[in-house]
Amino acid sequence: MAVGIFDSGLGGLTVLSAVQKRLPEVDFVYLADSAHAPYGVRTPDDIYNLTTAAVQRLFDAGCDLVILACNTASAAALRRMQESWVPSDKRVLGVFVPMIEALTERQWGDNSPPREVSVNHVALFATPATVSSRAFQRELAFRAIGVDVEAQACGGVVDAIEDGDMILAEALVQSHVDALKRKMPDPQAAILGCTHYPLMQEAFQKALGTQVKVFSQADLVAESLADYLKRHPEMHGKGQAACLTTGDPNRVSNRATQFMRRALTFTAA
Repeated sequence: MAVGIFDSGLGGLTVLSAVQKRLPEVDFVYLADSAHAPYGVRTPDDIYNLTTAAVQRLFDAGCDLVILACNTASAAALRRMQESWVPSDKRVLGVFVPMIEALTERQWGDNSPPREVSVNHVALFATPATVSSRAFQRELAFRAIGVDVEAQACGGVVDAIEDGDMILAEALVQSHVDALKRKMPDPQAAILGCTHYPLMQEAFQKALGTQVKVFSQADLVAESLADYLKRHPEMHGKGQAACLTTGDPNRVSNRATQFMRRALTFTAA
């Protein structure tokens, strides 16, 4: 039984790489909805419809557990999916949970009242759709008090990364950090709220300064999945992985190989 990993494009490969390293005995199926990327500028209904179609494709491929390795989908579609769409014998998880756990230093199942945490000023860098959803702030408010979150919509960064233009991506990161700092001059921590952004982590850290703790999602998701699979050992397999795309498999394979600096082959979804 494989674990499905979904993203609108190639950003979720950072999560796939981390979970494969952490859980080499687990089978994975990765699906990139490249034909419709990026999601970050779409409406909530568009994102919901595209995400449910992609997750259904992973269910059909034998995945009983799917991780939305896409912050936009997690922010705009996950709650609605869990409330009205996901079958009772399937599970769909988002990437916000491990990040909130790390920031608040408490487990997701801890339902005690919100409490103060060590970090009070947090910068959130994400796609326009994730920022407008305010999903991160909503989930954080359930668990922490006194935390000021300043969000910066990072238009253009995902497109530049997907196009392989890392020089443009780095320039955009600097511009977005500058804009954030005009609103919050001294953030204590920064959330890279898109799975594409770990590829630009050095650029974010350089622009923010070494005093800012940067939280990136891939390793946090891997640890959270490892904890989940301890309780579900039946999901262990042979360590195989398949990569699917709704776009042109040759083009996506070339981009993915460049993106991850290792050979990756995609087939048509």
